[in-house]
Amino acid sequence: MRQTVPMTVWDDLVGQDAVVATLQQAVAGGAHAMTHAWLVTGPPGSGRSNAARAFAAALQCERGGCGECNACRTALDGTHPDVTVLRTEQLSIGVDEVRELVRRAAMAPTMGRWQVLIVEDADRVTERGADALLKAIEEPASRTVWLLCAPTADDVVVTIRSRSRLLTLLTPSDEAVAQLLMRRDGIEEEQARFVARIAQGHIGRARGLARHPEQLERRREILTVPSRLNGLGDCLATAERLVSTTQEDVKARTSEIDAREKAALTEALGLGAKGSRRGGGGSLKDLEERQQLRAKRMQRDALDFILTEWSAFYRDVMTIQTDAQVPLINADLADAVRHVADTSTPEVTVKRIDAIIGCREALATNVTPLLAMESLLTSLL
Repeated sequence: MRQTVPMTVWDDLVGQDAVVATLQQAVAGGAHAMTHAWLVTGPPGSGRSNAARAFAAALQCERGGCGECNACRTALDGTHPDVTVLRTEQLSIGVDEVRELVRRAAMAPTMGRWQVLIVEDADRVTERGADALLKAIEEPASRTVWLLCAPTADDVVVTIRSRSRLLTLLTPSDEAVAQLLMRRDGIEEEQARFVARIAQGHIGRARGLARHPEQLERRREILTVPSRLNGLGDCLATAERLVSTTQEDVKARTSEIDAREKAALTEALGLGAKGSRRGGGGSLKDLEERQQLRAKRMQRDALDFILTEWSAFYRDVMTIQTDAQVPLINADLADAVRHVADTSTPEVTVKRIDAIIGCREALATNVTPLLAMESLLTSLL
């Protein structure tokens, strides 16, 4: 598969014509037409962070986002000195991280035209962090732009929301996602259209499915669960297997990172050597807690992905039960969908969808993943 370079920084923002037009006008208008704080919202996979990066690149580019110059390339790949991106793998973004951003926001640009601060998970900023961020937004430096990304405007505290210009991205159409995969990643047309449909407008998910066949097989395994449940014992065993699998996957993905972080901190503190610094144990404990929070978030995200797939499955079940004249998302698993549709009613399907929503809400709190999944699967019988 051959990957192509976009002609401009805007080319990969598929299905977002209105948002692109607004950002291009802001870039062309210069300092007097600029807004110092933007809130970029949209559903998962719609391209919030991509829109923020494209805007940052266009602000630094002398040609408004050509996609070819050094300013565009470095802004897009995260190496531009005047474009700072804050993302987190933890459950929240703390006040110390926000304060570091605020410190950078007060600086004049070193090479570019603007000092741009991108917060990819603005909905995860803690209350104290939001207080520090609010002060910086209320009293911005003249050449500083804040780009805050969140699923919805309601996910950001009202004081910050009211001081930011709102941009709302849409879920791109299957056709738009397919065309992007064919143009940018060289995916064959049939495969591109297939993964675009089952990814439901999530660009990153579609690309992952197209490039990694094991993800397609994993999806198939997940989606056959509802049609294979057989009794309470099977539900409990399936819940345990899903939770254990996600735990093992997260451990495999983070073990090397965790070890590298611990080794770097140990060396920095001089632990284990003669004359080691006192108080290092506390720093190691803090690191371990952060690593545990990262693992917790990654497992929660993995389980949420499973729930999203099941939501689409039962959407298809409802489509068949009500004879709705719309295509199935999971047409390749039509037999499994029809089996569940023929052995239940629309009322039961609605209750099952409600149970999935309840499980997602439970996982967003401190409910133990195993208990949440056990409760859900027994509701799907």
